Amino acid sequence: MLNKIFSYISNNIAIDLGTANSLVYVQGKGIVINEPSVVAINKKTGQILAIGEEAKKMVGRTPAHIVATRPLVDGVVSDFEVTEQMLKYFIEKVHKRKFILGPRPRVIVGIPYGVTEVEKKAVRDATKNAGARDVFLIEEPMAAAIGARLAVQEAGGNFVVDIGGGTTEVAVISLGGVVIAKSLRIAGDRLNEDIIQFAQDEYKLLIGERGAEEVKIGIGSAYPLKEKRELPLRGRNLITGLPEEILVNDEDIRKALSKSVKQIVTAIKTTVEETPPELLADIMAKGIHLAGGGSLLKGLSILIQEEVKIPVKIIEDPMTVMVRGAGMVLEDLDGLHEILAETEEMEPPR
Repeated sequence: MLNKIFSYISNNIAIDLGTANSLVYVQGKGIVINEPSVVAINKKTGQILAIGEEAKKMVGRTPAHIVATRPLVDGVVSDFEVTEQMLKYFIEKVHKRKFILGPRPRVIVGIPYGVTEVEKKAVRDATKNAGARDVFLIEEPMAAAIGARLAVQEAGGNFVVDIGGGTTEVAVISLGGVVIAKSLRIAGDRLNEDIIQFAQDEYKLLIGERGAEEVKIGIGSAYPLKEKRELPLRGRNLITGLPEEILVNDEDIRKALSKSVKQIVTAIKTTVEETPPELLADIMAKGIHLAGGGSLLKGLSILIQEEVKIPVKIIEDPMTVMVRGAGMVLEDLDGLHEILAETEEMEPPR
């Protein structure tokens, strides 16, 4: 009876709790929240000042006693209490038009493949404490494959590469389960760090994360572009201590990103080599599917296709595909319950 009451007054939701961005899907409505996974905290009082978009605006621009931080590192919870507050913020924002004292939704949360039981428990506990009635976990490559509408429950190979902010997940999926997978702590954030390091090494210029990300999106590439592109980098000269602006081109940035990009491509090649021949035949016909914001790096799909000799496709709207897949599971929990990353403490849907 209570379950029916909570189902009536609460919106069941799916959350892509990403290192860089968090997205929330509401059952029957679709994606309603897409905000940065950033929380601004007053260190003197412990008070949370802003979450999401407002907090991201504060990054690098706060006084000493205010810290804008990301509570997730490499896709897993690094600060339990702050993650809990961020989840509570998302749950309450979804239910802000409902006149109830406390929403108790069922929540599906995406997690990287291969996280430990302790890391799973941290996500589950934080979500429960934030107000969830039931918590279900789904591995991100599986959610991405479902969001791409691949036939994950059939006996056929599906190859998914999910390049997020903190992790790159490479997985072969068949019969509703992950056959082979690799999780790499190299993704969008590492590419930003590569650009920051490049600016320091080559030009003795200290730049911020936001500036590095703008250059990565603007002219970053994994494969030579047809036309040369340039963008300014602004920062502080480490020798003079004065502000400075330099022009960098796509070749410079490609060189800066090359080591990390090569590691991602190597992880894909290794996974292909370990895939059983029957599944590999399916993958050669269907292709490799790229998901996540990192898949939008210019020329990455061309480079992977050239190196692996398998067609590569970028999933439509790759930045939201994970939460769309989790949302599809949410809409049919009874039919798709078997593909969830179950743990002993999880209850089956009622």
